[in-house]
Amino acid sequence: MANIKSQKKRNITNAKAAERNKAVRSELKSRVKAAESGDENAVKLAIKRIDTAAQKGVIHKNTAARKKSRLVKRAAAANA
Repeated sequence: MANIKSQKKRNITNAKAAERNKAVRSELKSRVKAAESGDENAVKLAIKRIDTAAQKGVIHKNTAARKKSRLVKRAAAANA
C-alpha cells in the first residue's frame, strides 16, 4: 500500500477509471453482438459506441477502426 498521499489519491482515481472503462467495454461488446444480426440501426449504434470509446481513450483508434471494419463486413454477410 502506498504511503504517499498523492499516490493514495491516484490509486482511487485509477480504480474509478478502470470501473468506467470496464462498463464501456462491456456495453461495446453487447452492442457489437446485437449488430452482427445485420440490423442497420443496431450497426449504427455499435459504430457510434466504438467511436466514442476511441475518442475517450478506452480503446485505441486503430482498434476502433478494425472493430468497425469487421462489424460492417459481418453485418453485410448477414444481410446477403
